[in-house]
Amino acid sequence: MKRIISYFNKYDIYLWSVSVTSIAAAFYIYGNTDLLKLIVSIIGVTSLIFNAKGNPVGQLLMIVFSVIYGYISYSFGYYGEMITYIGMTMPMALFSLISWLRHPFKGTRSQVEVNTLKPKEYIFILFLSIIVTVIFYFILKSLNTSSLYFSTLSVLTSFAAAYLTFRRTKEFALAYALNDIVLIILWSIAAKENKEYISLIICFIMFLANDIYGYISWGIMKRDQQDISGIIKKNKKLF
Repeated sequence: MKRIISYFNKYDIYLWSVSVTSIAAAFYIYGNTDLLKLIVSIIGVTSLIFNAKGNPVGQLLMIVFSVIYGYISYSFGYYGEMITYIGMTMPMALFSLISWLRHPFKGTRSQVEVNTLKPKEYIFILFLSIIVTVIFYFILKSLNTSSLYFSTLSVLTSFAAAYLTFRRTKEFALAYALNDIVLIILWSIAAKENKEYISLIICFIMFLANDIYGYISWGIMKRDQQDISGIIKKNKKLF
């Protein structure tokens, strides 16, 4: 247990503690009786702390989160969220888990090697995301999905985020931050009908804070990895 705690720095622990406390407080204050919403929120925010450190455990937890969150979305008629997380985010999290395990930094399984994409691939991601979003728009429309336009926008941001996560680039956290904003709007609409969904709004506000932190963390991690790689190359030249 001490080893696990020592793995996280004070900022990790502080952010996780604030996130869990805020989510739990919102759950009880607004009379939420569905423990599943509380459980999935805690699983989600915990996965983001691991993701911020480039640890594959984060992707494993995201798989669990996707299944439960997909079920909750289905119960409110947010079929876009259900299809996105169960049909796209979950399998992409599995592919990302495999990718992160296959690309450890200097053999350290607890930290993935940060990747840098070429400009052409970003253009490809945008093009592919638009195609996927257009297809999903008509699928969601045929299912009479609630808040169709925001649900479709969620597909766009989720797909881009999932792809960037698989490719191990720090921009995945920014894409998820955009998705968090969309989800805050979506569940705010749902909360007008049922106040219990306010707990999910708080959940995604905390997700937003964690994803921003994750982006900063990956930037530092990338710099440190480049510095270490540079030192190793110099030492090899000397010997």
